[in-house]
Amino acid sequence: MSARQSLFGIELDALTMDQTVDRCMEAVRDGRQLEIGVVNAAKLVNMRRDHRLAEAVAGCDLVLADGQAVVWAGRVLRAPLPERVAGIDLFLRLLAEAETAGIPVYFLGARQQVLEEMLRRVADRFPGLNVAGSRNGYFDDAQQKEIAGAIADSGAQLLFLGMTSPKKEIFTAAYGERTGARVVHGVGGSFDILAGVTRRAPASWQRWGLEWLYRALQEPRRLGRRYLTTNAAFLLMTAREFIRLSPSPASANRSH
Repeated sequence: MSARQSLFGIELDALTMDQTVDRCMEAVRDGRQLEIGVVNAAKLVNMRRDHRLAEAVAGCDLVLADGQAVVWAGRVLRAPLPERVAGIDLFLRLLAEAETAGIPVYFLGARQQVLEEMLRRVADRFPGLNVAGSRNGYFDDAQQKEIAGAIADSGAQLLFLGMTSPKKEIFTAAYGERTGARVVHGVGGSFDILAGVTRRAPASWQRWGLEWLYRALQEPRRLGRRYLTTNAAFLLMTAREFIRLSPSPASANRSH
């Protein structure tokens, strides 16, 4: 088992990308189910406000630092994480592993047009990939059980959920086991990126933790205010936690 670090009351797995991929492949081989949750600054802020989201993430078998800001906060708050494990990078690594090993996969999420374009591009990139099935992400809660049953019938071992939070976390918590998939990975907006609908930030922006700014510049009216408010809230959360963890001057003096 991996070491876990507690950050803002959430248990995160201190794993590298390679270790995460190994854990996923072990789950497929051993016939165990592994539900993956990823957190970035915005999600950690939203988890404070949304108990269903917080419970769904906490219930995952692996909880990974998807955002660079989470890794930095871990360092500041003495809960070090080895590196960022971005959801989209893990998604691509698992597709490559699935192609090599002949593991059937299922894609659930996005608009139908986006899903179809993504499937075309995935087929070009991973020509040997066994796609057991796919479905768009537009469905009512009442349909969740039926969709989980269809995934189980497909025989898919890896399930990728291209849906927003908290919908993907709540679906995973309620029906992840019913799908029969060995690895359930919520990949958020990755379907849109693979379909070419949205552009991913260049590697240099990612290293500096500025993916949010790159996204905001693409959709300033929809995302600008949201990112600024959640980032400010995350900085405040981190500062408060740092103060809480720091010894007071009085207790520091008493130790001498």
